[in-house]
Amino acid sequence: MDTDVQTYVDGIAAEHRPLFDRVHGLILRAYPEAGLVLSYGMPTYRVGDRKLHVGVWAHGVSFYGWDKERAAGFVSRHPDLLSGKGTIRLRSREAADVSDAELSDLVHASLDA
Repeated sequence: MDTDVQTYVDGIAAEHRPLFDRVHGLILRAYPEAGLVLSYGMPTYRVGDRKLHVGVWAHGVSFYGWDKERAAGFVSRHPDLLSGKGTIRLRSREAADVSDAELSDLVHASLDA
């Protein structure tokens, strides 16, 4: 892991680290070849020309850069997670309500070619 990304990850608050680790693991299981860099101040996963930004904030994890049309199923199942234009906000306390399969669908909608 890039040292800038490692510094970011090491600084994640304890209450949000399990959720970040869960998302990170899902992404790397699906895309072991994914590049991981710090972009816009947050971890960014790259597969080919596609990117998914995963930021950790006071509430939990937010996703940026996902494809609106390809992620329509995820958003329709979880409209309460949509926060503004292009942001999916997953609160750590509500993360158990979203299955790994659903998060994987969002990841694939974002990073599949």
